[in-house]
Amino acid sequence: MKVVFHLDLDEEKILRITLTNMENLRAAKPEARINLVVNGPAVKFFRADFAEEHVNRVKGLLDKGVMIFVCQNALRAFDIPEDALCPGCSPIPAGVVALIKLQQQGCAYIKP
Repeated sequence: MKVVFHLDLDEEKILRITLTNMENLRAAKPEARINLVVNGPAVKFFRADFAEEHVNRVKGLLDKGVMIFVCQNALRAFDIPEDALCPGCSPIPAGVVALIKLQQQGCAYIKP
């Protein structure tokens, strides 16, 4: 089982739903390959200095093998340096390109 979650809005409610969806999937299917692509204004949620509650959840998912990809185009647009990201998040050149590639590799697309 392979999946890519897509987060692009800066709405904390959607962030919480996305994190919960990924945690629930990891618990139900520990073998699942779970990816998250973050672009647009949602990149602000993946700064290491963001709300501790969310950062801890992100770190927990990373520790359980979830891959989190953050769009460098969006980081530049919102003036967020790559070194400000939560450790373990992977900067990628373009979120939309990553979404296409992951879907071509057989990942189901989920946009909470």
